[in-house]
Amino acid sequence: MSKNKTWLCLAVLLVLTAVGALKYGTESVGKMDIQTAGELSDEEHPKIALTFDDGPHAVYTPKLLDGLKKRGIHATFFLIGKNIEGNEDIVKRIQDEGHLIGSHTYNHVQLNKLSESKARDEVLKGCNKIYETTGTYSSFVRPPYGAWKKNLDFCITMIPVSWNVDSLDWKTQNTEKIVKRVVKDVEEGDIILMHDIFDTSVEAALQIADTLTEEGYQFVTVDELLLE
Repeated sequence: MSKNKTWLCLAVLLVLTAVGALKYGTESVGKMDIQTAGELSDEEHPKIALTFDDGPHAVYTPKLLDGLKKRGIHATFFLIGKNIEGNEDIVKRIQDEGHLIGSHTYNHVQLNKLSESKARDEVLKGCNKIYETTGTYSSFVRPPYGAWKKNLDFCITMIPVSWNVDSLDWKTQNTEKIVKRVVKDVEEGDIILMHDIFDTSVEAALQIADTLTEEGYQFVTVDELLLE
């Protein structure tokens, strides 16, 4: 098990053993298939998770959703609270189509550079925006830049989610290079970091989905991967 996944699983354990539920502000959040011999059952397919940060984007998020729906793939979207403004219908579509929604804070700030109270408020403000839009509190948060503030573990009962494979799609913005980087590095249980705010990222994500599906991988949401 990788260090990242070990850390994630420990975070899950801490949350699941916490007393009560915190609403935001006070309480928030190998057998063969006989009928298709030669194919793997869902239990035998290696599972991985596609995750997308920084959305929703008015153009590229719907394009990505179209492609995922066509392929029958569910992903996890970590949304920036301020980007939800004006894109509420997209957020509702993400939820309605079976994807998992998590918080990426409200303003995309580096939490470990803030005081504990400001960092907490930033996370919860993002979660509240998701709740206002979907009617559901998010249990997962991805801290921008992967910078989690450890003290938040004791005041927010949310699961911080890191990643194992960084596509660097924001930096490369080259579909072919993004696909090669991810496909080369991915292993069972990995969480892939991408962004749904670039056209090249959307194209790469769908190509990655096709390639890894052909290789036998099953795409699941982060909660399915970590809480199974």
